Amino acid sequence: MDNIFQPVTEQRNAKSAELDRLDVLEIIRLMNEEDHTVAAAVQQALPQIAAMIEAIVQVMSRGGRLFYIGAGTSGRLGVLDASECPPTFGVDRKLVTGLIAGGEAALTTAIENAEDDEEAGAREIEAQVTANDAVVGIAASGSTPYVIGAIRKARELGALTASVACNDGAKLSEAAQYAVEVSVGPEVVTGSTRLKAGTATKMVLNMITTTAMIKLGKVYGNLMVNVQATNQKLRERVVRIVSEATGAETETASAYVQAAEGDARAAILMLRFGITREEASEALRQCREHFGDAVAKLEKKSLA
Repeated sequence: MDNIFQPVTEQRNAKSAELDRLDVLEIIRLMNEEDHTVAAAVQQALPQIAAMIEAIVQVMSRGGRLFYIGAGTSGRLGVLDASECPPTFGVDRKLVTGLIAGGEAALTTAIENAEDDEEAGAREIEAQVTANDAVVGIAASGSTPYVIGAIRKARELGALTASVACNDGAKLSEAAQYAVEVSVGPEVVTGSTRLKAGTATKMVLNMITTTAMIKLGKVYGNLMVNVQATNQKLRERVVRIVSEATGAETETASAYVQAAEGDARAAILMLRFGITREEASEALRQCREHFGDAVAKLEKKSLA
C-alpha cells in the first residue's frame, strides 16, 4: 500500500480523522475552517490563472470558442459555468461549451467509469473543436484519462490548451500549454473532491469566463450591460443598469429600455449620444459588439 501514489486530494486530512465523532456544529465549523484555505490556494495560482486567461481572450477575440471538458464534479462545474454565460453576458450559447464524460446523463447521474476512457475524450474534442478554439481540461486529481485524452487531441488539432487541477505535478498539466494547479490539500472527507477542490475549481472557472467577457466588452464599468432581460427581475435590472450608466431617472431609463426592446447597451447609447436604436446597433456592429469600444467611437464622433 505504501508504494501506491496518492495525490494530495486523496490523502487523509489529520484535522478530520475523528470526523464521525463530532457533533453537527463541530463538523460544519471544521468544514468552514478548511474552506477558508481555498481562497488562499487560488491566490497562489493567480499568475498561472492570469496567463491562461490572457491566452484564452486572444483566441476568443479572434472569433474562437471556449470549451471546458471534465468528468464527474469537474465536468458538471464546467457545464454550469458555460450555461450561465448566455443569460449573464448575452453571448451565443456556442461561445462557451461544457463537455462532460458520459454526456448529459452524467449531469444528474454518476457515471464513474466514463472518466477512464481516454479515447472517448479525444473523440469528443475531434467532433467539435477546431484549431481556432481554446480547450480547458478540468480534473481535481489531474490524472483523469478522459480529460487527458481530450487535451492531447485538442493540442494535436492546433487548439489552445489549458488545464485546471487541484494537485501539484498533475499529469494533466504536462498535456496542456497553460497549466493551473490549485493545491487545496486533503479533503475533510477523504477523496471527496466535490468539497474544497470543487470550490477551488468553481472560483477559477468564475475568473476565466468573467474576465474573458469583460475583456470582450460585455461589461461596462462593473455593469452587465449585455444581460438578457428574460424575466421580470432581469427587466428591472436592465432599467437600473441604464439608469446607473447614464444618470437618468428610472422613468426615463425605463422608456429608453422599452424603445431599445430591452437592450441595455442600445438604451445607454441612445441616451448618452442622442441617437436612434438603429444607429446604436450599427455602432455596436462596427465594434464587433464590444460595448466600451462603441462608447469610445461615439465619443470621438461627438467631439469631431
